[in-house]
Amino acid sequence: MRLTALTMLLALAAGACGGGSKPNASQAAAAVPAAANAAAAPAAPATDAAVVVEVKMTGNGTTKAAFEPAALTIKPGTTVRFVNVSGGPHNVAFYADSVPKGGADALKKGMPNPMGDLTGPFLTQPNEKYDVSFTGAPAGVYKGYCMPHVALGMHITITLQ
Repeated sequence: MRLTALTMLLALAAGACGGGSKPNASQAAAAVPAAANAAAAPAAPATDAAVVVEVKMTGNGTTKAAFEPAALTIKPGTTVRFVNVSGGPHNVAFYADSVPKGGADALKKGMPNPMGDLTGPFLTQPNEKYDVSFTGAPAGVYKGYCMPHVALGMHITITLQ
């Protein structure tokens, strides 16, 4: 429901700003098709615009911790939403040497309230969320981890097409 409301809000904002210049292809893809799909055909497959992919952060606090899924493939402009499900605190950090050239700057823009370089804040409460936007990031493989649980193997691989 939030995604639908956000999509409609983006569509209205895009319409209100019209007239002066044409939106570029990514702006048009982000606002118009998603709103059209939401309003005209709710059962239709989602477009690549304004996609949010959810990753659960789980653990039992001592012996097991994981990103679920631990590997995913996304398209440009996707936002990955990390959700603390159990066993926190959790966060997401990216290995700088795994980020494609030019990707660090895009990730820094897409990671609000960082704790450090390419490091998101700790999620301490159940169902707490943290969004990482891959808008403007180059294609490639982004490898990450949860700082408190890296020793327990809590790693993630995000492939941006």
